[in-house]
Amino acid sequence: MKLGFRRFALFVAALFVADMAVCQTAKWKEMHKVKRKETIFGIAKDNGITVEELKEANPEMKQPGYKLKKGDFIFIPYPKGEAPAAVVAKADVPAEKAPVVAEDDMRKRAIRVGVMLPLHNINGDGRRMVEYYRGVLMACDSLRQNGVSVDIHAWNVDEETDISKTLKDKNAAKCDLIIGPLYSKQVNDLSDFAMKHDIKVLMPFSINAPELSTNPNLFQVYQNDTEYNEAVIARFLEKFSGYHAVFVDCNDTTSKKGIFTFGLRRRMEAMGRDYSITNLKSSEGNFAKAFSSTMPNVVVLNTGRSPELNIAFAKINNLTMNNQSMKVTLFGYTEWMMYTKYNLDNYYRYNVHIPAAFYTNPLSSKTARIELKYRWNFHEDMMQALPRFAITGFDQAFYFIKGLHMYGDRFTGARGVVGYTPIQTPLHFERIGNGGYQNRSILFVHYTPEHKVETINF
Repeated sequence: MKLGFRRFALFVAALFVADMAVCQTAKWKEMHKVKRKETIFGIAKDNGITVEELKEANPEMKQPGYKLKKGDFIFIPYPKGEAPAAVVAKADVPAEKAPVVAEDDMRKRAIRVGVMLPLHNINGDGRRMVEYYRGVLMACDSLRQNGVSVDIHAWNVDEETDISKTLKDKNAAKCDLIIGPLYSKQVNDLSDFAMKHDIKVLMPFSINAPELSTNPNLFQVYQNDTEYNEAVIARFLEKFSGYHAVFVDCNDTTSKKGIFTFGLRRRMEAMGRDYSITNLKSSEGNFAKAFSSTMPNVVVLNTGRSPELNIAFAKINNLTMNNQSMKVTLFGYTEWMMYTKYNLDNYYRYNVHIPAAFYTNPLSSKTARIELKYRWNFHEDMMQALPRFAITGFDQAFYFIKGLHMYGDRFTGARGVVGYTPIQTPLHFERIGNGGYQNRSILFVHYTPEHKVETINF
């Protein structure tokens, strides 16, 4: 089923809310966090706009009894006559140097984007991808305000869809960029189509794509488990050089983390780096023997589950209470981010590092802005999921569409060329031989003893 931009907006509205405003054009210049004693009149005056212009950008201000409160986020519109600055290519980025302008150069026209994902309300895949698509629309809206035009089409490509039939739509061949598919079994047909028509394909979630090694038009965001583990192991060995590693067997027969811990141990043995092994069921005395009293310790569990993590914290708390000079750091898994609400104090106390391909800081102003914009446009909150799908769609679409606008066909997604810092998902693509491009970004989310959260990007 093919859905154009306007028709898909109506489709989503019918599924979710009767009066949803899809990709609403809200001509705001920035978001402003209200400070103590600020007034509507004062904010308008400071930003060179009228009170009425400020209220038009923030319709809730027109409601009876509205009061401006400290900590609120409000939209600041552009003053009349001031247009958003156009995005232009930077001349000092040699890696993406633009060629002579061609007759149909996408840098001089609207970027044509196709979205081929399950866009329905039937199951979790559909609901997650609808939210992802909403993030794409929000990115298009933000880019439009900065002078970047986007012509977008969307197709509902669910798990049972024969994508080869979808690709017969005449609008598909006109795309500069296709975002999709979700399912690996659909990659081959889309890859062949993209090669034939010279279309770039952004695979937002698919991790099994052998076509990546031969098709230079493909961009894969997430690495498969083997590649990801190898990358994390390399970064672990770099980050924790000079630490004594303690591997803790958690007796979790369902865990698949042994692939990571076994690989890490083999690499350490090859490098001549010592480590210890202990067990959650060990006595306090035997558990303590695995730790070094002269070197900082980094603890690695072989499960990502919460119950075992809680037991490990209890044993380590007892250990450090009896050995107050002992230094202990924990190295975790992406799942641990779901347990932050209950374990934050322990994360800070034990200098926890969590490897991930994404991270959303719930306290950042960027996160607050996009959550507010999402709520304003779609009249509901984002799903509480990892990753946040609307933010994923926003980051990926903004990065790629802006990159195509700046560099056209020469865009490769290399580090630093777009000038955009993603809210959640770092993007740093490298070419795989003569084939396509793989996102190589890995980050460690670090909970510091100073009660701060930082991201270490590699």
